[in-house]
Amino acid sequence: MRALAIDYGIKRVGLAVSDCLGILASPLYTIVRTTRDDLFAQILATIIKEEIKVIVLGLPIGLEGQETETTRQVRNFAKSLERRTDLPIYFEDERFSSQIAESQLKETGRCKQKTKIDSQAATIILQAWLEKRKVSLKK
Repeated sequence: MRALAIDYGIKRVGLAVSDCLGILASPLYTIVRTTRDDLFAQILATIIKEEIKVIVLGLPIGLEGQETETTRQVRNFAKSLERRTDLPIYFEDERFSSQIAESQLKETGRCKQKTKIDSQAATIILQAWLEKRKVSLKK
């Protein structure tokens, strides 16, 4: 089962995919947003091309667990995406994913590229979701 993770942002949207066994997440690419229609067209094309069965959407929650304006924007994006696909959409807490991604990329010398940070953040979000899923399946 291949999963697609989306790190939603106003300027850029990072994407990551899992392997077909749902074990390992890998960065895919980052969409630099132009129009809303173009964003959804690229996401839907990726879903078809990568044979995606599940979508995991990073949910930016405040440090104290509260919903923020950005949280509401992501929830609205999810509603729009639900109207365009029948795939199940899951939310995964994305606190610190961008900072972790930047740190990881800095270690490899690639942190200057903002688009890499977004797809790496999506990878972190997806890997966290995959790990939680693995634990829940063992119970």
